[in-house]
Amino acid sequence: MLVDSHCHLDKLDYEKLHTGIDDVLAKAKARGVEYFLSVGVTLRSFPTMMEMIEPHKNVFASCGVHPLDIDSGLDYEQFKAYAQHERVVAIGETGLDYHYQPETAQAQQDIFRQHVRVAVELNKPLIIHTRMAREDTMRILREEGAEKCGGVLHCFTESLEMAQEAIELGFYISISGIVTFNKASELKNVVSNLPLERLLVETDSPYLAPIPYRGKENQPAYVKEVADYIGLLKGVSGEEVAKVTTENFFKLFSRAKNN
Repeated sequence: MLVDSHCHLDKLDYEKLHTGIDDVLAKAKARGVEYFLSVGVTLRSFPTMMEMIEPHKNVFASCGVHPLDIDSGLDYEQFKAYAQHERVVAIGETGLDYHYQPETAQAQQDIFRQHVRVAVELNKPLIIHTRMAREDTMRILREEGAEKCGGVLHCFTESLEMAQEAIELGFYISISGIVTFNKASELKNVVSNLPLERLLVETDSPYLAPIPYRGKENQPAYVKEVADYIGLLKGVSGEEVAKVTTENFFKLFSRAKNN
């Protein structure tokens, strides 16, 4: 059994795929993917996402504002209200991205801190996006007491040192299809050196499809390629990776057990 721990089901181009969410989830299930975490990136899209996944009890949700989507700021009261929804098992996607928008660094940090505070208050783990912002990301997590709620650094592409620092804070590291890319040598080394007990697997669909689907729209079904590739790197079976990462998912997102 597999869990796609990070996908954007409301962002798939269903018209282009000539299908709907039911078919996408069925194709994933046929490959052993039983659970999904549909990740929110804006407050304005949150209600639509929740309506889409509502019939599917094996799909959990998160609520947050992505650091590249902070143009409209953060309606704190609305955010907190959405975050308390019973299907919401995590806070985010939140974090810092200085690669694409370094000019908004201060605003990103302010909103990131608000996410961490809500996560700690509600005791829901964080889903962190971080790019070229290692020091500020870890500093804010420590300053705001993020170890109280835990979380995951998703779609990880940073250094081994950052991964180890996050694990020491009680966080997990989530690996996407990027690990299968030919040029991802540093990430392959990171995965090889981290304990499987601290890893999650994800697609980040519809983005970053793994080999052999690179260039196509990513789907939750393809998380199997991620798990199998991690198995090759760590010298274990894809089934063992699936088993352990699924256990890790439900340890971290404990509210998912009760949905």
